[in-house]
Amino acid sequence: MRVDNLLEEVAEDYSDANLHGQHWEKRSFTDCDFTEADLRELVTTGCTFTRCDFTRTDLGESKHQATAFRQCTFDRTVLTRSTFSSCSLMGSNFVDCVLRPITFTEVDFTLASFVKAPLHGMKLGGQRFRETNLSEADLRNTDLGGADLVGARLLDAKLEGADLRGALVDANGLRQAKLAGALIDVDQAIAFAAAYGLVVS
Repeated sequence: MRVDNLLEEVAEDYSDANLHGQHWEKRSFTDCDFTEADLRELVTTGCTFTRCDFTRTDLGESKHQATAFRQCTFDRTVLTRSTFSSCSLMGSNFVDCVLRPITFTEVDFTLASFVKAPLHGMKLGGQRFRETNLSEADLRNTDLGGADLVGARLLDAKLEGADLRGALVDANGLRQAKLAGALIDVDQAIAFAAAYGLVVS
């Protein structure tokens, strides 16, 4: 079922709702509750979700194009086989979510939180993670090539075997993370050395 161009919905209760397979275009939701809703195979285009709650929501196999999820809560949310293209997840919080496999293309994760998230082996190259909280996240063997990690919190993040070539990473971030076996380029190697007070000559 396709639902388009509705007025902004504010503080609506969709908890436990069965919205399986719907197509939403240019819809706007603010402070709405989708707790435990069935949103499997949902398709959104140009939609906006602001401060919405997706706790224990099933978003498996959903597809999102040019959709914004701003300051939303994803707590124990199922996101397996979902696709996000040209989307914003700015300021959203992900806790104990089922994320893999998932596809992100040109996604903005600025100020989002993925503390302790299982992101190992994922393809996250070229994505924007500015000031994203990735503390203790499992990013082992993850493709982060060309990603923007400026200001990202990487305290105890597991980056062993990750591909960081071409990524923008602060020196402080390099010091916080566990980087054994990570692939880096020459510029990053110099920045890493500088972060530890070494002089490359």
